[in-house]
Amino acid sequence: MSLVRVRIADYGVLRETGLLVTIGLGSCVGIALYDAVAKVGGLSHILLAESADFTNRDSPAKFADTAIPLLVGEMEKVGAKCGRMKAKIAGGSQLFNYNNGAESIGSRNIHAVKKALASAGIPLVASDLGGRLGRTMQFNVADGRVLITKVGQAPVEL
Repeated sequence: MSLVRVRIADYGVLRETGLLVTIGLGSCVGIALYDAVAKVGGLSHILLAESADFTNRDSPAKFADTAIPLLVGEMEKVGAKCGRMKAKIAGGSQLFNYNNGAESIGSRNIHAVKKALASAGIPLVASDLGGRLGRTMQFNVADGRVLITKVGQAPVEL
């Protein structure tokens, strides 16, 4: 079985078999998209919510609003159809205390991912969001199962 490690501001796509894995989901959000008919899966690890907030947009996989269309396009190149895709997401933690009253980066990322999924017409079917712990996300493309692991806790299937 092939293993693809998806780093921060990156994505991976597999067809039929293999494992997509991303670690270090703190305020970042991992987005697993799956077309069960084509058995095509994609995983993205976004760092920030909106590309419009930054002048350097060289890495579209870094932002929720650009990563999701990019991932959909790459999955369609290998046989997936956007209309059949379903999403599972994890992350968006607030690892540090902020007292300035502003919305946390994790919360902004969660909202941006949900907005981008809705814009693409992709239903969100499962999530593990927020809290104060980082996560690892493992996505088995053969069957669409997503496993979330947090430090000191038993793994949870989405």
